[in-house]
Amino acid sequence: MKTKLLGAALVAALLASTTVPTLAETIGVTLARADSVFLTILRQGMEGRAKAMSGLTLQVEDAQNDPQRQLDQVRNFIAAGVDAIVVTAVDGDGTPAMTKLATEAKIPIVYSVHPPADLETLPEKTAFVGSDEKQSGTMQTQEVCRLLGGKGAAYVLMGPLNNHSSIVRTQDIEDVLATPDCKGISIVDRQAAGWDRIEAQNVMTNWLSSSAEFDAVIANNDEMAIGAIQAIKAVGRDPKTVVVAGIDATPDGLAAMKAGDLDVTVFQNATAQGAASVDAAAALAKGEATDRKIWVPFELVTPQTMEKYAKAQ
Repeated sequence: MKTKLLGAALVAALLASTTVPTLAETIGVTLARADSVFLTILRQGMEGRAKAMSGLTLQVEDAQNDPQRQLDQVRNFIAAGVDAIVVTAVDGDGTPAMTKLATEAKIPIVYSVHPPADLETLPEKTAFVGSDEKQSGTMQTQEVCRLLGGKGAAYVLMGPLNNHSSIVRTQDIEDVLATPDCKGISIVDRQAAGWDRIEAQNVMTNWLSSSAEFDAVIANNDEMAIGAIQAIKAVGRDPKTVVVAGIDATPDGLAAMKAGDLDVTVFQNATAQGAASVDAAAALAKGEATDRKIWVPFELVTPQTMEKYAKAQ
C-alpha cells in the first residue's frame, strides 16, 4: 500500500499548476457539514481545482453531520452514475459501508480530511487525502508546553468523541503532557464541543464558573479555541493572560492570533487537500493508478509566522 507525502514545495506546485488534464466527468462530493469553516475552505479548494479541469463537474451535498444522510447521498451518487465520489466522513465507522457500495458499483471513492475506518485495507480504486493527525496535536501541545515552561494547568476542548481527528488530537495532547519536559502541566478537565464555537463558549463559561485555576486552553480546532476566548472575555478576563491553542489556521483563527488572543494554531492546508482530493478522484475515474494515502503536512503557526499563512488562505 503506497503512501505519498506532499511536501511544502509540492503543495505549492499543486496549487499553482497551470497544466491540467481535459476531462468530461462528474464527481459527487458529500461534505460532513457545510457550516464548517474548515470544510468550506476545503470545498473551495475542490471547486477551484475542478474549474481548472475542462469538463469536470462537482455535485456537492451537505450531510448535515448525519451519518445516515451521508450514506444515502453516496447511494444517490451511485444511482446517478457519477464517475467518482469524494467523502469527508461524518463518522469513520460508517465508511466501510460506503467503500463497499462504491466498490460493488465499480465507482472510485476518495476520502478527504477524515480518514476512513478501513484506511489500512482500502481496496483498488479508493484513496485517502489528508494530514497525519499525529503531527497536529503534537505540534500544538509542544508549543503550549514551551510557552508555559512545562508547568501549569490546562482545559482541553475536544471535537466529537467518535471522530478520528478529535480522538487522535486529544491523545496527542496527553502524550506530550506525559513527556518529561511537559509532565508539570495537568489537565483540569476535558469536554467535547463538537468543533463548534458556540458549544465551546458554553463549555468554557461553565468551567469559568467553577473558579478552578488554569493557565491554558488546548482546543482540537480553531473554532472551539475562539469560543473559549469569547467566554473568557465575557467574564472580564484578558485572554492574553492565558495560553490558548487551536488547530487549522482558519482565517478567523489567524485574525484571533493577530489580535493577540490566540497563541498557537497548526496549519492544515484545506485548499491543497481539496485540490488533491479532486486530482485523485479524477485520476481513478480515468482508470489511472494513484497512491492510497496522500499526505499534506501540518505546519506550526505562531504570532511570529502567521503572516505567511494569512496569505495562504
